[in-house]
Amino acid sequence: MLFFFPAGDPAHAVHRRRRAPCWTTWDREDLERRRINLRLPDSRTRKGRAVVPINDTMLEALKEARRAALSDHVIEWSGEPVKSIRTGFKAAVKRAWRKDVGQHTLRHTAAVHMVEAAVPFDEVAQFLGHSNPSITFKVYGRFSPSHLRRAASALEFGAAAGLVRFDEPLRG
Repeated sequence: MLFFFPAGDPAHAVHRRRRAPCWTTWDREDLERRRINLRLPDSRTRKGRAVVPINDTMLEALKEARRAALSDHVIEWSGEPVKSIRTGFKAAVKRAWRKDVGQHTLRHTAAVHMVEAAVPFDEVAQFLGHSNPSITFKVYGRFSPSHLRRAASALEFGAAAGLVRFDEPLRG
């Protein structure tokens, strides 16, 4: 059975880069402690991998997928590990009538949602597996509700500057 997890539950899509879903096995999905271990024991890459929490919706999806699993792989087809999810992902995007949406789009979308919800950048960086939160801020800072708010406040002249509203008659 092949499961595609909803984009609204990006715990898998956020951290897992293009090929990562294919090698993920159930022993990395700790449903009892509600976390996913994405670290590679023999990693030769400098890209970070995270151990991340599983939200309520993802937990239910994973439980359902686990009950239906025919192998140790989280992403499988007829009991065999899937080598690439590209074809299935493209088909899902086409059925959703979308264009120019890639697997990495889910990662960016999840990051934007976290930042818009005012999750601290350190946490977002850890969730994404970034080694440095400044990278996270450079890419996603503009989506923060407080981004540039202090700069906008510095331009607050209003009544304190004696400005006149144009919809009121001038008094003289």
